[in-house]
Amino acid sequence: MDLLDIGVILAAIGAINWGLIGLFGFDLVAAITTAGKFGETNVLSRIIYVVVGIAGVLALFTLG
Repeated sequence: MDLLDIGVILAAIGAINWGLIGLFGFDLVAAITTAGKFGETNVLSRIIYVVVGIAGVLALFTLG
């Protein structure tokens, strides 16, 4: 498994999180990191959001 595979997996996790937010108003990252409700962050949740965001950018390189 290389870096792009990991990036695609993390991007998929991020997409699932956004799907949960859109459908149910439930932020999985906030729940896991005990940040609170949607829009509230702590250091750990911010790190997760940044890593997933970077993974999304890396996943773009797998297109085409």
